[in-house]
Parts: sequence; structure tokens; C-alpha cells
Amino acid sequence: MAFQSILFKTGESITHKDAPVFFSDLNLDQVVNAVTSGKEEYNLKPFYYTSLDDPDTIRYRHEVMQDIENPGVFEVLKLFGRNMFSMRQYLAEVENLSHNYQQESWFLDAADAYCNAVGQISHDISNIELKSRGLLAFREFLNGYVQSGQFTSLLNEIKRIKASLSSVKYSVYIKNLRVQVRNCGPETDYSAEIEETFAKFRHGTVKNYKVAYSEALKMNYVEERILEGVARLNPEVFSQLDTFYSEHLNFQDKRIITFDREIQFYIVYIDYMAIFRQAGLKFCYPQVFNNDKEIFNIEGFDLALAHKLVKANSTVVVNDFFLREKERIIVVSGPNQGGKTTFARTFGQLHYLANLGLPVPGKEARLFLYDRIFTHFEKEEDIKNLRSKLEDDLVRIQTILTQATTNSILIMNEILTSTTLQDAVFLSRKIMDKIIGLDMLCVWVSFIDELSTVSEKTISMVSTVVPDEPALRTFQIVRKPADGLAYALSIAEKYHLTFDSLIKRILP
Repeated sequence: MAFQSILFKTGESITHKDAPVFFSDLNLDQVVNAVTSGKEEYNLKPFYYTSLDDPDTIRYRHEVMQDIENPGVFEVLKLFGRNMFSMRQYLAEVENLSHNYQQESWFLDAADAYCNAVGQISHDISNIELKSRGLLAFREFLNGYVQSGQFTSLLNEIKRIKASLSSVKYSVYIKNLRVQVRNCGPETDYSAEIEETFAKFRHGTVKNYKVAYSEALKMNYVEERILEGVARLNPEVFSQLDTFYSEHLNFQDKRIITFDREIQFYIVYIDYMAIFRQAGLKFCYPQVFNNDKEIFNIEGFDLALAHKLVKANSTVVVNDFFLREKERIIVVSGPNQGGKTTFARTFGQLHYLANLGLPVPGKEARLFLYDRIFTHFEKEEDIKNLRSKLEDDLVRIQTILTQATTNSILIMNEILTSTTLQDAVFLSRKIMDKIIGLDMLCVWVSFIDELSTVSEKTISMVSTVVPDEPALRTFQIVRKPADGLAYALSIAEKYHLTFDSLIKRILP
């Protein structure tokens, strides 16, 4: 297999510049920002915005990620990244310099750093056991590339020019304001004799009288004139430098540059997972199918919330779910602030990350390869559209149901809260009928408990509380019949009529 890309097995890289519309609802924007933080130069976000639609490409990425999770492979790739970063630093300085010979010298150093980076990874990766199609193809490409005439001639030319530059010797004569550059003639080195003569005067630590010279990168006027004088004395050497610069402006192979960027997609995610693994949380490689909607996840969690909790040394609650046979819709009910929305976000995050070909939170997972994710989360009224909150809810859900297919995923959170219970039940049943008709996967957070029993395709999951202290949430979402108290509790909380609220008012 000819290597083209470490992300796309066919080499086709269709990426999106903007985040999907559901990102903020699922807090995936926070996840991607955290994953890519500090690696902005690689422009990795478009890779995280591009969901896959092919199970084999997902397996292709799983194979690569599993290889990279080998510490030996991981360190080789990290070193390659550092070496390529060094090359880019040289190239960046070329743009900042003004004198042509200094620019050309730094350009030569950039090409040298590139050859060192490629040669190093080619050597290191040849001695490591690899299993993934992607990295095996890259290694095969590397072996051919480093032995190609293109690479060997570049490497030899760099060595020859550097050797020529190193052989240049000159003398600078300064008298008053006059500076003269001459070829360096035979001179005696008196440094050893001087050190020996003054050694007898050394008594312990003495004051340092050395002058610190400026290390400014750009040369001043005098330094530039000296360099030009040296070039005139050694025209053949500096002619080689001129020729190299003009003939090798595109010395980098495009596949090497692509690999350097794309491999960071895996590396930054491995670094990100390490944060959670150190806290005892698990990640797994999910099974992903596009023709089977029997799904499950064990010990999953919301990455965005968990990141905050781990940083604060707080406990992260994990949850499970499963859908079997004809089951398609999870109706989540229970008291407010009990983790229902977090559970819904987790469901969406798991499927999105799985469709990127990445490990997902949890001990084990089997997930669905969707075509699109739709979300409907509660939003404040927008006076610009001149619609009531109820009308806006209905317009948004109608748009979603018009665009959704049987392979879509829908996540809804507390919709139709602005109307009466009777109207909410009536409208919810109409929406549920549409979802059932599409046979799509759905998580619906709702205070309307009876939605969980309208069909064989619906199941109930409930956010639980501490049995002896109902005011205390466990943040566990368990599969069990709804208790019928979700709506009553939401009304009591809305009007501050819960036990705790009443106690506070009675006994201030």
C-alpha cells in the first residue's frame, strides 16, 4: 500500500474549517480546545471537525493509535515532531532576516535539520515492531525516500557546503574607524602559553572580567560589511550557498510535511487521555457499526466535565447504557441537577469521538456509525425572530426531523418546558411518533415520564438520589422505570417548595 496519509487510508483529506453546529451543545468545543491547546501551529481542529463515514477508515485509525500507544513508538514520533519544529524555527528566522547570506545560511541549517529529522525517524522506526497499515506504509515510504537520489543528493550537498563554510578562515584588522577583512595567514596560537603564565596568579574564585557579547540574531551594519568582505575573499564557497538557496526552496517532501502534521492528531489525544488515566478513568477502542443499532457503553463519562473535575481533584461519576434489539430511544427523567444533561452529552460525545476513529471514555463500548448528529437544547428566546419560546422549539425540531434519516442521532434536552403539561405531553407524543417512524437513535431528557413507555423502541433511564436524603444527587443514571415524580419535583423546585426550600424559609 503506497503511503499517502496517516489519517485517511485512501489519502483523501476532506476537512471542515468550522465546528459542527452541535459542538457547543455537547461541549465538544471545550474538548477540542483542550486537546489541541499548545499545538495551534499544526491547525489540528479541522481534523477534529471531520467525522468519518467508513468503518474501515475508523479501524485504520484504531490500528495507528494502538501502535502509537506503544511507548517506544510514541517517543520516536515525539522526537520527530521536535526535530521538525526545529526546522520550522530556522525557516521562520529566514523570513525575519534581511541580509541575503545570513538568510541563505539559516536556510541551509533548516534543510540540514530536515534531513536529520527524516534520517533519525527512518533509523528509529526501522527497529520497532509495527502492526498498523498506516505506519507500516509510512515506514516503507521512508525507507525508499531516504535512499532516493532526491534525498541523498540533498543531504550530500548540505554536508559539502557546510564543510566548505567551516573551512573559511579570515582576519579582521581594526584601526580607528577602519575595518579591513583579509585572508587568514599562518599565525601562532599563544592561548596555551598565556593560560600557563597567568595560572600562578589564580587564588580561588576571582572576579570575571569577560565581556558579554550581544547574541542578537540580526547583524549590524559592521557585521554585514565584514560578511560581505569574507564572501569576496571566498567567492566559490558563497556561490555554492547562493545556488543551494535558489535551487532547493522546496526541499521538503509533501508527504513528510503532511505526516508531521497529521500524526499530531493522535499524539495530542494520547496526551489528553493520560490526564484522565492518571485519575483512574478508562478509555477503550469501541466497536463501530453502520448496520447495527445494538449499542452500549460501560463506565463512560463527559470529557469536558471530567476535565474540570480532574483538575479540581474532584470525583468523576461514570455511567453505563445499552440498547438491544428494537430499542432506539432513551428517555432520561429524574430530579434537576442530577446529571441528566451530562448523560445526554456523554452519549453524543461518545458517538462523535468514535466516528473520528479515536478511543472513547469507558471500559468497553459498541457504538453506531451515524450520518449526522442533531441536538435540540433549550435556548433563550431570541427577540429578533419574533417567535415565542414554544414556537421556536417546534420550528427547530421540525427542521431537524425534516433533515434526519434512519442513520441519524438526535439528542434533545428539556424541550417544551414553556407550555402546560397537557400541551407538552400532546406535542411530545407527536414528536416521538416521528422519531419512532425514522427508527433513529435518540436520547431525550424530559420531565414527561410516560414518553419512556409509548413504544417497544423506548426505554427509561432515571437520575438517582441518595435514598435517605432525596436532596442529595448521586449523578448516577440507571436503567429503570420512571417513578412519576420528575414533573412534580421540577414544579416544586421551580416554586421553591421542596423540603429543603421550605425548611430554609421556615427556619432562616
